[in-house]
Amino acid sequence: MSSKKEKKPAEDMEQTVSQQPEEQAVETAAAEETPNPLLEELEALKQNLSDQEDKFLRLAAEYDNYRRRSQKEKESAWADSKAETAAAFLPVYDNLERALKQDTADEAYKKGVEMTMNQLREVLSKLGIEEIPALGQPFDPNLHNAVMHVEDENAGENTIVEVFQAGFRNGDKVIRFSMVKVAN
Repeated sequence: MSSKKEKKPAEDMEQTVSQQPEEQAVETAAAEETPNPLLEELEALKQNLSDQEDKFLRLAAEYDNYRRRSQKEKESAWADSKAETAAAFLPVYDNLERALKQDTADEAYKKGVEMTMNQLREVLSKLGIEEIPALGQPFDPNLHNAVMHVEDENAGENTIVEVFQAGFRNGDKVIRFSMVKVAN
């Protein structure tokens, strides 16, 4: 009898062991079928984080574009105001240039006009305003304004032979075109 008793617990154990994986499989399948609220909440939070991250990146890009655009506008406003100011002084430059071309017996007067002209040229130079070279140069409609044409065999074709009014530019921006006479 003792052998029967010994068999019985062993059989029970086998049954218990064989039942455990089946129960675990059923529990796992049931767990997979029923949605876990924590997993759903985790997925929702991940999606929300992704959306917020995207919004942040877009906002950062918009701000960067705004910063660049406002910097360009600021530089453009500075260049425009500098050009307008220089343009306001160009008639003074023209008058001083005419005064230098006039003959005078008063050396002190001539010296004063020369000093004033040199000072005005220095100021324009410091502002980055430079005179457009014209005399003897080929005619460029982007820099020069031809007001007269002359037939001249000594000068090459489309060469500037006389400058009536000096032109000025600030970098690539023309403040005033040179008024010139061009040989055909």
